[in-house]
Amino acid sequence: MDPSVDPARETDPPRPAAAARGRAFGRWMLRALADVALPPVCMACRAAVDAPGCLCGSCWSRLCFIAPPFCDRLGTPLPYVPGEARPVSAAALDAPPAYGRARAVALFGDVARDLIHGLKYADRLDLAPPMAAMMARAGADILADAEALVPVPLHRLRLWRRRFNQSATLARVVGRRTGVPVRALWLERRRATVPQVGLDRAARARNVQGAFAVPEMAKGELRGRRVVLVDDVLTTGATIDACVKALLRAGAGQVDVLVFARVAAGDEAPIS
Repeated sequence: MDPSVDPARETDPPRPAAAARGRAFGRWMLRALADVALPPVCMACRAAVDAPGCLCGSCWSRLCFIAPPFCDRLGTPLPYVPGEARPVSAAALDAPPAYGRARAVALFGDVARDLIHGLKYADRLDLAPPMAAMMARAGADILADAEALVPVPLHRLRLWRRRFNQSATLARVVGRRTGVPVRALWLERRRATVPQVGLDRAARARNVQGAFAVPEMAKGELRGRRVVLVDDVLTTGATIDACVKALLRAGAGQVDVLVFARVAAGDEAPIS
């Protein structure tokens, strides 16, 4: 054996910095191989794109993003620039929602529907990070002073069938990006309801009446908190309003709403 070689040093474990560099290089190689084997595709239509988690130009142009001016309460676009700093639409004045403010990335349309359906029904969990990133940007003003994110819960039987709650998945990613804690146990769905698909506004409200409640063990922590309720889509608002009312009855100080897509006032959407 070469006397200049220290056997002990040959068996030393790699230094932490070297090990970290090795792991980083390994992850880079895996991503590079994945890009070669599986080129990135559009989140909605699966056309080729430059990077994963993106929309192609056609889908991007057809996603109806909500930008100012919009109603401060409903989060729906306004047809003109009003004089008020925080304008409120006639629809919000005529029928004020239970929540304080709602924010959404886009109006519900074909591209938004494809993304929501992909996440919700096709187990496209890869869609959650980019969708939640857009939600965090769209809801920056209501997230700035939020103390907790509460996802709209699924009944345990539906959760067992679907295997995950898409609202909770989106909430967790928004929470990681913003630092707002997720409190999924602050709200539960105690009664199974039929799917909202195909129900009119009145039937949707009856369907979810009394379906949501705050567990007794959570009421003390919830009391006085500024909460943002997270869901994938806001249609007639029946489910959202039922959740908001349950949180307010239990002592929440303020409840705002953050969704990926919402239906414009007066429209209906084919999914719950």
